[in-house]
Amino acid sequence: MFPRHLFVLAVIPSLLSFAGTPKPCVPAEQAAQMLNKDVCISAHIYDVVQLPDGTRFLDVCSPETPDADCRFTIVSFWQDHDTVGELNQYRNMNVQVRGIVQPMHGRAGIVLSHARQFHGGPPRFRPNPLLARGFSADESRPPVSDPNLKSQGGRRAFMNTNDQEPTK
Repeated sequence: MFPRHLFVLAVIPSLLSFAGTPKPCVPAEQAAQMLNKDVCISAHIYDVVQLPDGTRFLDVCSPETPDADCRFTIVSFWQDHDTVGELNQYRNMNVQVRGIVQPMHGRAGIVLSHARQFHGGPPRFRPNPLLARGFSADESRPPVSDPNLKSQGGRRAFMNTNDQEPTK
């Protein structure tokens, strides 16, 4: 029989080499084929556009490309301004951004919610509002409705009046 410690020594390096190889970044033109996947996108940032509400877009299409033909965008919302930082520094630069490619108004896009996405890090965590509905950390009740945690009727007494034996 094959000794267990030799098996572990043979398997661990192969797993580490498999897990240690980062996936290469794909060009922004191929992002539309990767909807709902966490990928690294490499793109050239031509311009940074800010809307009046604070939403910022990193324009990855050349100025010669009509807006209708641009099929990918990187968007950063105002509430992420502090964690993303200044985006004008990326103008006229080649960048690599990691994120989940999502459909956005007829094109594919990545939501930039944290600066670590430029270095292969994950987007900012956002809790699902449907799961956290009606829960506040200030409350003493649990966040789930567990019937085992509810009282089962009236007040509990040492001896229920209905269960008493008749006295003679």
